[in-house]
Amino acid sequence: MVYPADHPNAVKGIKAVLMEHGLYTDCLWGKCKKCTSDTCCGKWILELQPDFQQQKSFVQEVIEAAGHLCIILLKFHCELNFVKFFWGAIKKYLCDNCDYTFDTLKENMPKALESMQLQTIQWWEHQMYQWMDAYRAGMGMTDAQK
Repeated sequence: MVYPADHPNAVKGIKAVLMEHGLYTDCLWGKCKKCTSDTCCGKWILELQPDFQQQKSFVQEVIEAAGHLCIILLKFHCELNFVKFFWGAIKKYLCDNCDYTFDTLKENMPKALESMQLQTIQWWEHQMYQWMDAYRAGMGMTDAQK
């Protein structure tokens, strides 16, 4: 997605990438508001290409290069991310023990982390799996949380 260092432009646009792939035609829009076919805009055509679909994000590449596992969670289902519950509890601890100074925050952060019991974190994880099973079974959010 970038030109060589000696090129006057640093980043390639959609048109340049499409031309490299032999997919560019003069009648294409750069991108449109609502794609209606696989030939309506350059953005949509690129999104359909296997190499673009398989490309990992930069953050994921960095994490995996460091030897760690990167798990991308669903954006709009916070109940399926038990880490959100963990950080919510940490923030509550910090708010309950706050005098609005940075020094107190630095002092209380390790205490907040230590205050979390492993059993509670495991319970949140278990709850997440139950919600996932309920969603797979076709239940809505209200039924899944019963």
